[in-house]
Amino acid sequence: MSKNYTLNTKITRIFIYIFLIVLLFITVAPIWLLLVNATRSTTQIQQGISIIPSTHMVENYQILANRGLNLPRGFLNSLFISVSVTFLTVYFAFLAAYGIVVFNFRWKKVFAGFIVILVLVPTQLSIIGYFQYMSRLGLTDNYIPLIVPAIASAFAVFFGIQYLESIVIHDLVDAGRVDGASELRIFHQIMMPIAMPGAITLAIFTFVGSWNNFFTPFIMISSIEKYTLPMLVQLLRGDVYRTEYGAIYLGLAMTAIPVIIIYTFFSKYIISGIAMGSVKE
Repeated sequence: MSKNYTLNTKITRIFIYIFLIVLLFITVAPIWLLLVNATRSTTQIQQGISIIPSTHMVENYQILANRGLNLPRGFLNSLFISVSVTFLTVYFAFLAAYGIVVFNFRWKKVFAGFIVILVLVPTQLSIIGYFQYMSRLGLTDNYIPLIVPAIASAFAVFFGIQYLESIVIHDLVDAGRVDGASELRIFHQIMMPIAMPGAITLAIFTFVGSWNNFFTPFIMISSIEKYTLPMLVQLLRGDVYRTEYGAIYLGLAMTAIPVIIIYTFFSKYIISGIAMGSVKE
């Protein structure tokens, strides 16, 4: 009986490993081909698929530069917006979540339920009114409408509430109050260190979402020198670049590389943050 059980376990593990290897190949292969094609010329790409990088990356970049597409500027614009949005979102989301989880006040459950409703509202429903409001304030073609609303991210607050409810230790909060610490000091020195895995997880999701965001910047930004990287890559679909496949792949690769780096080096924080947030007392 034990031998049959051991044999079945080994067979099951083999099938699981094979399945995971297939999933890994399906996930990695398109990304690798994107990076490889960014180093190949248009002629090489038209000849067929290759998994070996070529030597035409500099030429592809020169094609983009000679036609006025400033990818480094777009990269810095996206980086500035994404870092700012990430910091504001994570800090104020956990600050709001701390107030909701730790304090007991009237209509607390109603307020938390209202946040859930806001999470379900898509951005597209409010973008027209938001654009008109920003236009009256003279804030169009500006980064402020893209950064400041991150202070009030409904999804981030919801995530923070769910996470803090699973890890918050009220005795530590009470001990801090007895010692005379202010609520902000308790939040900064007690809660945030405990909630750091969840904060990093939220930061990663927020950064990637902001980095890949095309819709809102496309509505708000009109000056090409303020374009984000996804907006510049969108220009590659024009007739001027349509036949320059190597240059197109290079622009797409520059957009994807930061996301790949983020997930490569911080995936362990995503796993630990979700795992800790899923355990309740």
